[in-house]
Amino acid sequence: MGVYPMIRASVNRMAKKTPSYACRECGDTFARWAGRCPSCGAMNAVAEITAGEAGLIARGAEQAKAASGLMIEDLADGDAAVASERFSTGMPELDRVLGGGLPAGGVALVGGEPGIGKST
Repeated sequence: MGVYPMIRASVNRMAKKTPSYACRECGDTFARWAGRCPSCGAMNAVAEITAGEAGLIARGAEQAKAASGLMIEDLADGDAAVASERFSTGMPELDRVLGGGLPAGGVALVGGEPGIGKST
């Protein structure tokens, strides 16, 4: 008889994956599909997701809700007083690379061992 009947029996007893559904608009998750989201009322926004996607959709919806009250502002129109004070390093080329010197309270990593995080 061998080992194969035991393997076949254990495969048949594995848990079944139940699909989950999430709203693309508000991020709420549901056990069943719905044409209209029960939470936010969006039409055709509920779609099947995998277990890993559930957290990503919810997190994205939370961030979108938090950012909805923010205003987009052009940096060119910014207030001159908001610009940070910069200190000269005494090396004109380094000051140019750093955008006019070191910002107040700032640190610049110029070199280091491999893996220390220079490029990030």
